[in-house]
Amino acid sequence: MTPELTRQLFDYNHWANNRALEAAAQLSDEQFSKPLGSSFSSVRDTLAHICGGEIVWLERFEGRTPSTFPDTASVQTVAALREFWQPYALKLLAFANGLSQADLNRVLEYKTFNFGVYQNPLWQSMQHLANHGTYHRGQVATMLRQQGFKPILTDLMHFYRERAATSAASA
Repeated sequence: MTPELTRQLFDYNHWANNRALEAAAQLSDEQFSKPLGSSFSSVRDTLAHICGGEIVWLERFEGRTPSTFPDTASVQTVAALREFWQPYALKLLAFANGLSQADLNRVLEYKTFNFGVYQNPLWQSMQHLANHGTYHRGQVATMLRQQGFKPILTDLMHFYRERAATSAASA
């Protein structure tokens, strides 16, 4: 994993999270929090979990040891979640954009909430985090469909195509 690929991956992750929030904005507050029986009960809970995972992993990346997920109980609307998440999302992007190859290769030691202490190269944890968001955004797409709404595409290829079109238009 190179610094450039890491930057692209986290640019994509940020783009996809924003698109998932945009899709969720179609929902009423009640639909946003409606229990639907997925890994996390609702669209709200699933998006809050993605957000919480990014915050926890960023803490680990920066050498801290969080003991719990952040408290998002008071974040009950899409707008509130977006406002809560945005500062952390920007910190994660800045972190990814500042990495060197040596940073990515360094061994990250971290304590999990339930399974003890692990060690692996930073790049592996970063790939895990991006993949984690992709997995749960897929669940959000299903929950939107279950409620009669159309999800917004967040596939990596759509990100590449959008970026290529933007680059071509500005050239």
